[in-house]
Amino acid sequence: MRALSSAGQRSLHTGEVVGSIPTAPTTKILWLLGFCVIGATPDHLPALALGFLGLVILPIYAMSWVAVTGLSLYVLFFANDGSERRRGALILLALTLPMLWSRLLFQFFARPLLELDATMVTWLLGTERIGNLVRFGDNSGYMVITPACTSFGNLSYAFLCWVAITQWANHRWSSKDLLWSSLACGSVIAVNVARMALTGISYGHYQTIHHNQWREMVLSTVYLCLIIGFSVVGARRELFARA
Repeated sequence: MRALSSAGQRSLHTGEVVGSIPTAPTTKILWLLGFCVIGATPDHLPALALGFLGLVILPIYAMSWVAVTGLSLYVLFFANDGSERRRGALILLALTLPMLWSRLLFQFFARPLLELDATMVTWLLGTERIGNLVRFGDNSGYMVITPACTSFGNLSYAFLCWVAITQWANHRWSSKDLLWSSLACGSVIAVNVARMALTGISYGHYQTIHHNQWREMVLSTVYLCLIIGFSVVGARRELFARA
């Protein structure tokens, strides 16, 4: 977020979204994950291996995750003859959401998503907004909601956590899972909107909260506790049966 004070329209730089560059450790992890799944399909191993490696070794970050997406979909639709393989492919597919697809989706719908965040913040503050600009509660200026602060960014991580825990526990999905997965994702939005609302009470609150060095650690801990908590409750029958 950025704050624009009414006196002089001062801007506080907070950070930008930085594109990721594929590193050697990342590529090695992708190779390992891919061959763990490919290894279970010996009839198609040569073609799959060549196609997968051809995309992963390209110096383009997105193509590595396109390869993982394609591999996961192939296993789910054409090589799904084992429970472990299917569960592994689902986790890999969910992993591609925060790493690639949610970022691409945000590029197309950034403006309405930022304005949606701004609308929810103004509901709590009782102020007005102009696009993704939210007026401070004490009318001392405006706060800008930037892509780095949007609630949408963490939804894909919540979904990934839900899929990983339920598939690790070999949980059989049912209609009740829609409730628990929605609570996991909704809790992320609720916490982030509440954080922005607290920050937007006044320009002083913005300076105190937004530039606090413990802010990210506290928020990450709260996010993890809520996401893992709802995911564990949703898969409690299988998880507790193992204990």
